[in-house]
Amino acid sequence: MKRFFAFLASALIFLSAFSISAAEKEWHFYIKRGEAHAPPSTDPSFLPIFGDHCFYLDNKAAASGEKKLYLTFDAGYENGNISKILDILKEENVPGAFFVLSHLIKSELSLLNRMNDEGHLVCNHTARHKNMAQLNKDEFFSELSALETIYTEQTGNELSKFYRPPEGTFSGENLRWANEMGYKTVFWSLAYKDWNDEVAPSREKAIEILKKNTHPGAVILLHPTTSLNAEILREMINYWRAEGYSFGSLDMIG
Repeated sequence: MKRFFAFLASALIFLSAFSISAAEKEWHFYIKRGEAHAPPSTDPSFLPIFGDHCFYLDNKAAASGEKKLYLTFDAGYENGNISKILDILKEENVPGAFFVLSHLIKSELSLLNRMNDEGHLVCNHTARHKNMAQLNKDEFFSELSALETIYTEQTGNELSKFYRPPEGTFSGENLRWANEMGYKTVFWSLAYKDWNDEVAPSREKAIEILKKNTHPGAVILLHPTTSLNAEILREMINYWRAEGYSFGSLDMIG
């Protein structure tokens, strides 16, 4: 019996150490694409620290096969494409979630007002796009709260309580801290190299990637700074609808 309790104590110490290590470790979110139109998997090490306040797809839709999609955009600056994307979303009556930085709020206030007025979610991508996993708690809180303050002062509105870590870099502590601030952390289950025109694939290849990897419950990440996304968005919306998909808002996931 003494041996059993000694073993149990050792196991608890190990699990506690693992939990602390996992929380403090710097992680880089990624997905593993499977068969066409199937939800992707991610690193199983992520899942124990995600909890119910972090997601990368709509789990219920993915499990049931419900054809629901969520369009999300990481928007750092405007080069003519955000306004085009907003035009398309309005004309097609599709909701979106825009994860923004302080630069965009300060330089393109009219676009931020459009996002809110036209029914989109305006969400937190941090004030300065730092590696959040390398910040302490006070610095982490400051990055998110600074963006909240700038947005409210400039627009009179409040940010939607969704947070996306810059470049998908995070720690377990980050997820917990975001939750303490009332945020859900949102990653993605469908994306491609589109953060600028230099790395983006051809139009044909981008459409191929998006079509092949569309799946029930997909949280789709697009960068509106790429002209390609503005060019193909309407075509993709029409394709998704023809395939039986509808478009949801992130605040429907839960």
